[in-house]
Amino acid sequence: MRLRSSLPFRPPKHICQLCRTFATTSKVWKAERRVSQRLPSSPARTRFAPSPTGYLHLGSLRTALFNYLLARATGGQFLLRIEDTDKNRTVPDADERLYRDLRWAGLQWDEGPGIGGPHGPYKQSERTALYREHAEKLLQSGHAYRCFCSSEKLTELARRRAKLGLPSDYDRTCDGIPREQSDERASTGDPFVVRLRVPSEPPEYTDLVYGSVGKPNHNKKAHNLGEALYEDPVILKSDGLPTYHLANVVDDHYMDITHVVRAAEWMSSTPKHLVLYNAFGWKAPDFAHVGLLQNSSRQKFSKRKGDLDIQKFAEDGILPEALLNYVALYGWSHTHKSDVLTLSDLIASFDLKFTKGNTIVQPHKLMYLQKKYAAKYAEEDGPQFEALVNGVFEAVEQELKTPSWFPESVYLNPLQGSALKSRIAVVMKYTAKSYTTPLEFFGKYGYFFYEVPLPSPGSIDFEGRRDEIYRSARDIHGLFSVMAPHRWTEGSLKRTMSELVDDIDEDMGSLKRTKSEVVDGIDEDMHSDDAATDANRQLTHKAVQLFLRWAIASGEPGPSMNVTMALLGKDVCLERLENAARLLDKEEVSMKGPLQGGKAIEHDTRA
Repeated sequence: MRLRSSLPFRPPKHICQLCRTFATTSKVWKAERRVSQRLPSSPARTRFAPSPTGYLHLGSLRTALFNYLLARATGGQFLLRIEDTDKNRTVPDADERLYRDLRWAGLQWDEGPGIGGPHGPYKQSERTALYREHAEKLLQSGHAYRCFCSSEKLTELARRRAKLGLPSDYDRTCDGIPREQSDERASTGDPFVVRLRVPSEPPEYTDLVYGSVGKPNHNKKAHNLGEALYEDPVILKSDGLPTYHLANVVDDHYMDITHVVRAAEWMSSTPKHLVLYNAFGWKAPDFAHVGLLQNSSRQKFSKRKGDLDIQKFAEDGILPEALLNYVALYGWSHTHKSDVLTLSDLIASFDLKFTKGNTIVQPHKLMYLQKKYAAKYAEEDGPQFEALVNGVFEAVEQELKTPSWFPESVYLNPLQGSALKSRIAVVMKYTAKSYTTPLEFFGKYGYFFYEVPLPSPGSIDFEGRRDEIYRSARDIHGLFSVMAPHRWTEGSLKRTMSELVDDIDEDMGSLKRTKSEVVDGIDEDMHSDDAATDANRQLTHKAVQLFLRWAIASGEPGPSMNVTMALLGKDVCLERLENAARLLDKEEVSMKGPLQGGKAIEHDTRA
């Protein structure tokens, strides 16, 4: 078959790669590169038509999103249709989960289950009479025929073809049965299926992503071996239910679907669908086939394997808008400087600039977007931030009641109810830029919500100020204890910390001067330069911050210590500082021996 272009055809590499992904036979696909990426000038009617044989996964969500965006960007309608004719593989709760997951993601359909519409019903199991009627029309027009071959015969045919290295296409054994005989056998209950008669040269079509697409239907090897190969797919099964090919085409026609965006694995089926459209005398919708989403092993995601189940994302605390933004970036390109695109941004900037070829999903990108949206919601302080806080509250409250990370542990004196929710909201304001999931948030900032055990101070260097910190622990507690409750604010705490650093530096200077006078008879420190003084003060500042973070936050990262202490409140901080001082007292005793007269006594190690 010749290409319609007069230019020499050089198949791009991405087409070859894609063929290796979705082709079911050795037939060669071809495509031209000239594709319009503009939106249609009239409103598009699109649909998302999943089968309830598994739960909504990341690839399916992206398909739904692209169809949703095309409809919204053109002022059209987005339909939801459930293709539930495969009863053997149907998962009982899959459809209800699907509705819930789509609503959670923010993709509300205009027509479909639970809403209705002028083109219903929207479940294929409720439209079977329509499919049988149109299968009969195809039989009458000669575009289809009954096949009475047993499953055993078809299995043997497939086995023989496999040994010859040929595809398992049908051999049209039943195509030669006279119509009267076929009608009689059907009327007497002889089991049959209905097959579509596919011409040797299926029609080409213009794909919105790949341009002009078609394939020759010749197999030289089969011809040389004397084997007749015909695709002729089954369109009506022996139980009277349609296959995907027939139901899909009939429904898209009667639901006035103008555009179909779906995965590239369906490209090999599109010519068969066009045969059906031509047989019925209908106009086909425009097709856009996008590459598959793949994991790191280059395997496509599968709902039957539970790959990246959307409900799991919701349970893990992933923000819906972050997830939609995430999947939109795979298979579609935009001109924005930032990849952070809200649903409104996606609608406003959407076009048909889909990328060719399959895409490997990168999980770290989702966490990047999660942080961006959490920070955005915290800054806006609106309903989305409230929803974020509520989600974290539910997860943290459950974790405090039933520990999942360390089931044997018990969280001491945890906050509860409104106090817990208020604390989460305040902490989230300061930490949203690093937010990923509720449990990760709880793991990092648990010291805000319950009494965290103090780790041993032995592993902390305190910037070379260990002795000074140990000596000053009680004084640090005392300095904060005299602060008036109304002055327990971020600013006042910061000033108090600065005074604390000055006091410790002054004590260190006195010790150095005393030692200098004893050894040299002069105070050499009096001549130290300002740079050395500033460097010493910075080290002391770091030592004080390390001590406070260890004593109050159990050494865990988080907001600055003046912010952390202001959030926790005076009573909690003083209690934790007292516990820290007692622990350091014990550490000093164990290192230096028993105290006498307030000073440590050296053990006599002489014989």
